[in-house]
Amino acid sequence: MRKKESKDIKNKKNISNKIDKQQKKVAKKMKKKEKGNILGRIFKINNKFNLVALIKNILLALGGGLLIGFLTRNSMIVYNNLKKPIFTPPAIIFPIVWTILYILMGIAAYRIYMNNKSGRDDKGAYFYYLIQLSINFLWSIIFFNFRLYGISFILIIVLLILIILTTIKFFKVDKIAGALMIPYILWVSFASMLTFFIWMFNEM
Repeated sequence: MRKKESKDIKNKKNISNKIDKQQKKVAKKMKKKEKGNILGRIFKINNKFNLVALIKNILLALGGGLLIGFLTRNSMIVYNNLKKPIFTPPAIIFPIVWTILYILMGIAAYRIYMNNKSGRDDKGAYFYYLIQLSINFLWSIIFFNFRLYGISFILIIVLLILIILTTIKFFKVDKIAGALMIPYILWVSFASMLTFFIWMFNEM
């Protein structure tokens, strides 16, 4: 009797182990599918993915940002010597944040571009995106190279308004594209406040 009971217990354990393994395999497959679905939602528009268009849109923002960084590199010594508010992040934070933001912007623009390509009217969303991106690049030149902090503050407020308008237009065409622009709005809002205090501390 004891031998039979021990065999039954072992069999039950083996069965439960097999069930656990199967459940783990199913869970892993589900996680992979979820990851694939998330990536698909971000990069596929109407079940279409265009790698060239994605790279072009990311490079437009990121490449422009890198070029501006190169053009303003000699102004960093002046910036470091400016009087700044206590909440100013360390200098290393800026290139990291902007790199992330330019990539997110590029993906958002890619989604609008693909919607346009499929024949959907974006009602000027992509045009607004290009305008605000141009002002974004111009702001860095005005602030770092020309050191016109008052004009820089006015310009960044204009930029913020354009970003908000662009984001609203993005949301109307593609909700994911609009959502990808929200971190950009938050950062430029913070940058606007920082620009104001730098202007106040150094020119007023």
